[in-house]
Amino acid sequence: MRSSLTLAAALLALAPVFSAQAQDKFTVQMKWVPQAQFAGYYVAAAKGYYKAEGLDVTIKPGGPDVSPVQVIAGNQADAIVNWMPDALAAREAGVPLVNIAQIFNRSGLMLTCKKASGVSKPADLKGKTLGVWFGGNEYPFLNWMAKLGFKPDTDIKVLKQGFNVDPLLQNQAACISTMIYNEYWQVIDAGVKESDLVTFFYEDQGVASLEDGLYVLDSKLKDPAFVARTAKFLRATLKGWNDAVKNPAEAAKIVVAADPSGSATLKVQQRQMENVAKLVTAANTPKMGYLEPEAYTRTVKVLLAAGSSPVIKKDPGAAAYSHVVWEAASKK
Repeated sequence: MRSSLTLAAALLALAPVFSAQAQDKFTVQMKWVPQAQFAGYYVAAAKGYYKAEGLDVTIKPGGPDVSPVQVIAGNQADAIVNWMPDALAAREAGVPLVNIAQIFNRSGLMLTCKKASGVSKPADLKGKTLGVWFGGNEYPFLNWMAKLGFKPDTDIKVLKQGFNVDPLLQNQAACISTMIYNEYWQVIDAGVKESDLVTFFYEDQGVASLEDGLYVLDSKLKDPAFVARTAKFLRATLKGWNDAVKNPAEAAKIVVAADPSGSATLKVQQRQMENVAKLVTAANTPKMGYLEPEAYTRTVKVLLAAGSSPVIKKDPGAAAYSHVVWEAASKK
C-alpha cells in the first residue's frame, strides 16, 4: 500500500510538469522553404535556445502553395513570418494580424534587368515585360509603378512570375523580381555576368516596405499566458538571429541540416546568409526585433499611395503592431 501511495504521490507531483510542457508548445509558420532567410529560427532550435526557454517549437516550412495568413487564420500556427504589405492587406480583409517583432529592417527586394533589354533607368521600364511575384508580394511593385505613372497592361506588361528566374534567362521578360539574398544570385549562377545586369532596389526607389516580421492574431494578445509564451519564443529567436548574423558559416550549416529536401547547399546558404545579414541591421543591439513606429508609418504611406489600386484603403494606425511581446522578451 505504501508503495502504491508513493507512486501516486509522485505522479501527482509530476502532473503540473506534464501540463506545463503541453502549454509550452509553440508553432511558427515560415514564409518560404528552409533557407537562410529564416536562419535565426533554425539556429535557435539547433542550439537549444527554445528548449532553454521551456518551449517545444515547431517550425513549419512554407512554399509556393502555402499562405501564412491562411495558416494562422485556421489556428494552425501561433505566429507567422510575413511581409507587412500582405499582413496589412489581410488585416483589412478580416484577419486581424498584429506585428509583434520586426526582424528585417531593410528590404531585400529588387527588380533585376538585362542591360541588353534597353533598361538603364526606371523610365526605361515603360513598354517592357516585367516579372512580378504575386501572392502578396506584388504590392511593392504596384506601388512603384503607380509612383512612376505606369499602368499595368497599358504602359507595362506584367508577367506573373514563378519563384524562379527563368523569364529573364529565357528573355521572356526584360526584368524580373529578385531578392538580394536569393534569386539575384541564381541569375549569376546561371552564367549571366553582373556587368550585364542593372538592378533597382525598392529601398532606393522610395517604395520599400517592411519584409520579414513576426505576426500573431490580435485576439491572442489579450491572453497574458500567450504573451508570456510568445515572449519566450521571441527572446530565443532573437538570440538565434544574433548568432546567425555574427556567424553566417555556422548558420548556413544549420539551415542545410534543417532542409528535409536535401536541396540546400552550404555554398548557396552561406552566401544567402551573408546577404540576409545586411538586412538585419539591428542585430546584436538592444533594439533587435523592435519595430520602429517611423518605419511602420513609412510602409503604410507607401501602401496607401498605390494609385487607383492601393494595397490598403485606410491607415490601420497603431492597432496593427504591438510592442508588448518585445518588451516582455527584453525584460529577462
